[in-house]
Amino acid sequence: MKLASLKHGRDGRLVVVSRDLTRATDAFIVVPTLQQALDEWERCAPALEALAEQLEHGSVPSFRFHEHACAAPLPRAYARRHAAAWPGYPALLRQAAGAEAPAGEAGGLRHAASDAFLGPRDTLSADDPAASLDLSAGLAAITGDVPRGADAAEGAIRLVTLLAEVIRHDRLRPDGLDLDGADAPALAASLGPVAVTPDELGAAWRDGSLHRPLLVSRNGKALGCPDAGADLGRSLVALVAEAARHRGLGAGTLITAGPVSNRGIDGGPGRPAEEGGAGYACLAEARAAEALTAGWARTPYLTAGDRLRVEMKDAGGHSIFGAIEHDVSS
Repeated sequence: MKLASLKHGRDGRLVVVSRDLTRATDAFIVVPTLQQALDEWERCAPALEALAEQLEHGSVPSFRFHEHACAAPLPRAYARRHAAAWPGYPALLRQAAGAEAPAGEAGGLRHAASDAFLGPRDTLSADDPAASLDLSAGLAAITGDVPRGADAAEGAIRLVTLLAEVIRHDRLRPDGLDLDGADAPALAASLGPVAVTPDELGAAWRDGSLHRPLLVSRNGKALGCPDAGADLGRSLVALVAEAARHRGLGAGTLITAGPVSNRGIDGGPGRPAEEGGAGYACLAEARAAEALTAGWARTPYLTAGDRLRVEMKDAGGHSIFGAIEHDVSS
């Protein structure tokens, strides 16, 4: 099942989307918003699944689905926890900066802002030309209610989608924390146009995570296509279980992870996309790899006029979640 929220009020208007992302039908006859659906998932999910099947068969009224009309699936969420689930990313940044790994601190789940996600086609503002603005792309899991200490975390993931963040790297330490030791100072975060139930992902969803390349480009040029299922330190399911270890999670909690990062075959920095490698899902990692291999970082941070795109396709080449695409303005 594929769900999206069209722009409408603060919490969007829930629609069911066809598997090929071309058509949609209103979910209002079942539930008006995704948050309400998550709150009453046992009641709403079967009715939404039935609506999805009727949409595929053309037996319910439908309309053309346009990604640019979407808000984030959850325009505002009650809580978000974030982790650098691919350890190659913080390790590479520390190596390039000549820094040691912090004891007991790196890679842990951290609270992150969740009250105002951008729509997947909204414009990003780069109003500080001195800022080192970085794109970071990864994945997001949306949970149902998860009891404290829950062992069966996999069943708690209701939906999966894409994540993109814009982060100020001039305020970060080499370990990925900000200068005060708090969360990474993300200026903005967005989710993919469509959120998908794990069963819809087929064989790509296994071992508690998604095994497909994440396609990241800047101004039409590929930045990277790292495989989200490779070099993963902790799966999305493991992150949910970790988040629920000491306190329960409310329905609609977001567990986000990124950027996706693949190592090279020698265990070191991966090769850039233009050289046939997997490339990178964030600019800072590209710059760190360049500094280590070439002695200087040639990839610039974000500037006004840039266009960013994040997408994931299935084995047949079809978009799974639609695309996050942001123009950067001054």
